[in-house]
Amino acid sequence: MQKDQLFTRRRMLLAGAAALGAAGTAAVIVAGSEEAARSAAPVAGPQARQVLKPSAFRLQPLTGYGPPRAAPRKLKVRHEPILRISGRGRHMMLTFDDGPHPEYTPHILDTLAEYDVRAMFFVCGEMVVENKELLARMADEGHVVGNHTWTHPLLTTLGRKEIRWEMKQTSDAIEDAYGERPQWFRAPYGAWNRAAFQLGAEMGMEPMAWTVDTTDWMTPGTRTIVDRVEDGAAPGVVVLSHDAGGDRSQSVRAIRRYLPYLLDSGYHLTVPRRRMS
Repeated sequence: MQKDQLFTRRRMLLAGAAALGAAGTAAVIVAGSEEAARSAAPVAGPQARQVLKPSAFRLQPLTGYGPPRAAPRKLKVRHEPILRISGRGRHMMLTFDDGPHPEYTPHILDTLAEYDVRAMFFVCGEMVVENKELLARMADEGHVVGNHTWTHPLLTTLGRKEIRWEMKQTSDAIEDAYGERPQWFRAPYGAWNRAAFQLGAEMGMEPMAWTVDTTDWMTPGTRTIVDRVEDGAAPGVVVLSHDAGGDRSQSVRAIRRYLPYLLDSGYHLTVPRRRMS
């Protein structure tokens, strides 16, 4: 899809949008401030189902007339990404990058649904426009979607204008398919620079990295992926996996094995709590 077409579609959506209010940034889940500690209570699988119904995770359709949604609230610019989640208890978070992919993502979603667990998906805009129904499903099932740029470039090789385009176009596509703008951003390859931190904060997104890399992007074998997750399991850990960007059949098989192990070991698999403005 050409850039001018994306902007045209965006203008048409905003012109008829109802004043529903903008989704603010999710609660900051890194330790370091009293506000973060108070609002860091994560949403954890079955426990959260007792509080929120699936329909509560999606905004109402963009219908009616009124002013466009407010711009996202700007955040304080960080100088390094969030690596762990804070909070009491045995909480961990599963994250998946590069999707959504029509072959692998549905299997991962099926496994998460089987165990009533939520996860984070850092998606690429060019994948979103081809698989909008998968983002709609993520919203319905309570998963959190983050921005992973449009084409998965190495940001340290791009100018500020190019980085802004990669991030903004992806946020627009996520809002169109998921129902709200992303509140989290992850730099491709974990390559951060000043512009990425500044632009992310300007667009209302917190930067998130990871604690444990499953190395599934190297297709090392299902057993290796499972071992990396189980050996790295600890309170506060953020696990990096992938649901696109190559053959991810090993990732699909691995989550079927390590997810019940984590739950049986007493871990709560969480996602950040959304904080509305």
